[in-house]
Amino acid sequence: MNRATLGSALRELRKSSGLEAKAVARGAAMSSSKLSKIENGNTAPSVTDVDCILTAIGVSEGVKAEFMAVAREAATEVVAWRLVRRLGYSRKQQQVQGVEAQTTLLRLFQPALIPGLLQTPEYVRAVFARENLGPEQLERTIGARLARQSVLYSTEKTFRFVITESVLRWRVLPPLMMAGQLDRLVSASRLPGVDIRVVALATRQTDFPSHSFCITDDRMVTIEMAHAEIVATDPRDVSLYVEKFERFGASSLAGDDMRALVEAIRNDFLRERETG
Repeated sequence: MNRATLGSALRELRKSSGLEAKAVARGAAMSSSKLSKIENGNTAPSVTDVDCILTAIGVSEGVKAEFMAVAREAATEVVAWRLVRRLGYSRKQQQVQGVEAQTTLLRLFQPALIPGLLQTPEYVRAVFARENLGPEQLERTIGARLARQSVLYSTEKTFRFVITESVLRWRVLPPLMMAGQLDRLVSASRLPGVDIRVVALATRQTDFPSHSFCITDDRMVTIEMAHAEIVATDPRDVSLYVEKFERFGASSLAGDDMRALVEAIRNDFLRERETG
């Protein structure tokens, strides 16, 4: 099996499992037509596509490792946001949810926005409102992102977030709503499997927060650029981002110190609301 025959191998795997294509497509958060194109070799599946299809089929870890190794032969994939928009942001959120469900350790560095798993409904709406989605699509997308957040309560997973202080001060919402968003961060930081750290502006840094990235276990890194989402799976690239994450994490505020900073910024927003 190689990348050229990956689609047909996935089709045979699905058929041998006895599952209908519609059921697998639904479980993989993709359309039946996309699954058909992948199985017939008309569309090259991304690493995420293969991961989600295999999970929907329910294969053993050994089989999954074999297929994923083939999928990762192309070490870097680029998906333009315009293509994500065409397929639907809500479907993209469902696909991300599928990946998160399979992940044991998720590490996310964010220098621009509150991470999606930690966003309040108001913040989610503000983020996607800039995409000029229709009312129905906007509501579906908001619901899909909020549905992802239940994974934070899993006792079998660990989530590590490193956020720059500027993210907490970035005025995405009116002051009172921003205060509510920061309260959400404080409460989420108390969950057993959640570690939230803040890179304070006053702390001397040895690295640069060029863009956000998310490390899924140690197998892939998803990087968000202005025009596209980039997925890197080469172990050398993954380790580079792990090292970058750890450097920022080591110089960040954690625990009560982090919560004290977040609460101080929250109080600034509340005072602004009271005097405005």
